[in-house]
Amino acid sequence: MPNKLKPTDKSAGYDVRPGDFLTMGATKVECGVNFTVMSIHAIGCEVVLYKRGARKPYARIPFPPNYRIGNTYSMLVFGLNIDEFEYTYRIREIDPETKRPIYTPELLDIYAKAVVGQRKWGEKETGSEKLVKARVVENTFDWGNFVEPNHKFSDLIIYEMHVRGFTMDPSSKVKYPGSFKGIIEKIPYLKKLGINAIELMPIFEFDEMEGERVYNGKRLLNYWGYSPVSFFAPNTSYASSAEHNHEGHELKETIKALNENGIEVIMDVVFNHTAEGNFSGPTISFKGYDQSVYYMMTPQGDFFNFSGCGNTLNCNHPVVRRMILDCLRSWVILYKIDGFRFDLASILGRDQEGNPMSAPPLLEALAFDPILSKVKLIAEVWDAGGLYQVGSFPAWRRWAEWNGRYRDDMRRFLKSDANMAEVAIKRITGSRDIYEQYSRGDNASVNFITCHDGFTLYDLYAYNEKHNEENGWNNTDGSDDNNSWNCGAEGETNDPEILKLRKRMRLNAVTALFLSRGAAMFLAGDEMCNTQYGNNNAYCQDNEISYLNWDKYKSNKDTFDYFAKAIAFRKKHPVVRYKLQDAHIGFPDISIHVEHPWNSGINAETRTFGIMYAGREEKAKSDDVVFVAFNMYWEWKDQYLPELPPSFKWHLAFTSCEENYFDEKENRIALIGRSVAVFEMVKNRGK
Repeated sequence: MPNKLKPTDKSAGYDVRPGDFLTMGATKVECGVNFTVMSIHAIGCEVVLYKRGARKPYARIPFPPNYRIGNTYSMLVFGLNIDEFEYTYRIREIDPETKRPIYTPELLDIYAKAVVGQRKWGEKETGSEKLVKARVVENTFDWGNFVEPNHKFSDLIIYEMHVRGFTMDPSSKVKYPGSFKGIIEKIPYLKKLGINAIELMPIFEFDEMEGERVYNGKRLLNYWGYSPVSFFAPNTSYASSAEHNHEGHELKETIKALNENGIEVIMDVVFNHTAEGNFSGPTISFKGYDQSVYYMMTPQGDFFNFSGCGNTLNCNHPVVRRMILDCLRSWVILYKIDGFRFDLASILGRDQEGNPMSAPPLLEALAFDPILSKVKLIAEVWDAGGLYQVGSFPAWRRWAEWNGRYRDDMRRFLKSDANMAEVAIKRITGSRDIYEQYSRGDNASVNFITCHDGFTLYDLYAYNEKHNEENGWNNTDGSDDNNSWNCGAEGETNDPEILKLRKRMRLNAVTALFLSRGAAMFLAGDEMCNTQYGNNNAYCQDNEISYLNWDKYKSNKDTFDYFAKAIAFRKKHPVVRYKLQDAHIGFPDISIHVEHPWNSGINAETRTFGIMYAGREEKAKSDDVVFVAFNMYWEWKDQYLPELPPSFKWHLAFTSCEENYFDEKENRIALIGRSVAVFEMVKNRGK
């Protein structure tokens, strides 16, 4: 907007003029603040101004009638200092029953970059009515000579993290627990582990007080945060101190520090529903502006509920589609976000009546948007309405998926279920049966065995059943289909044989994950054997159930070291991550060896086999050959490796059990029951 603008009108005593209709939200300009807001059903609109922290407004500034073009109102208000005020909007509309003009409750700006009233975690707003206000912020952060890591998708090693839970426990010993800055303090730890991306659970502004209750003496909150209040604003309670009109600076500092250390930041975004719920929920913003535009509504006027949370965002309505695009562009431009993971993304592919679409306009727009062209797009390809799209999610070769079939199939294979070898081999080698039919290549699958939703890796092999009693729903919440195994005792035990087996099972899972093709993801804390005490749905547990106990890093340093070794091995060998040029020694890209070299015969009882990857990078001087031996049988088994040319030999890189014995002369590894071993081809110095 040009400088030296002059007012043309007065409204509520303020100098005003028509604003910039193309810039949504509230934006500082040299002479004041530009306010732009859209509502299809409005017959009028006003800006409501508050002194900082006040509950009562000091001004209501109506948009003059001629400050509307189409369904958009825009007004430049002169003389406003963004350090001095907070704001809401009120929409004037026609009451459908009385047919008289009425005002909505005060509404949060959908495009607000900073939200007021939720600064301190776990503190209730004062006052009887819920009032969510916004602030105008400046983009003054200096990124310097910023360069994104821009890792190849198949190179990603993703660490799924809850900002608060990562450092909130006193054992973290950080200066700023539970905050973005707390993550910065742990960067040396993350680098030592070797991950190159973190996936942050929701950092949109959400209300942790939603559904607050006390059960068994514990205060339960909306801890995970999958219930957005504002899509454009970072969660103020994750900042270590009040940021006022520089909101988001601490998050930007965190992203900059992570990126400078080669760690990308992927943001978990929730565009499937909002915190407004159904008719019994609060009116915060969307309901007041245009309920039937922003939400999917049934012909009877009820809310569709494909999210399981009371409402469903109407993602393929053109207005909502624009809002989502604007939002993601904002996060990429202002925060340099490297990627997005879309919660319950199948909802984004439903039309306005809730039906699945073959080519959803929103997903296509995101895939080809020029601002978003380099960011990772990762979909959770199912929703609460029963739509499950692993392998069939509309992708345009841009979208990747949380591979839920990898998780489920690998869990069954790792606990020795029958008839799982063949499908496990498919999952480990890139789930080509799922993705090749759609020509998705190596950029489709995010492989994972654990995530926030379900058991931790430790609990996966310590519990047969979920133990969600502390959630207060009589253990009825959370999934019953976990494919877990307690190894002989439910929960904690002192039995040394069970403890040895559990450790081996965890290391088997780690090995399988990092030796699989596709991006790899695991839950923060798995590397130190963090437990949720059998709770597989800790969405409400703002306490030791969800927090990482950093003392476990010391007591389980050997597990951390195994993670780090497996990650380093994965980085060292590109042949594990994607197909290379043909190996010069004549081995195929992928081959299967059931107990003996080149025996690919698999039946329902097969539990012992090897997978060999072979290839050569374009400018490499030698082939890259890796062999992974699996024995999911419960007794000792021998696995023989293929013969190598005389100038090469097999080197045992690491194994999940030190009792395993490799006979180099016979190329035979003796594997104890339920164990794995990883080999690499090296130069035979004796030849």
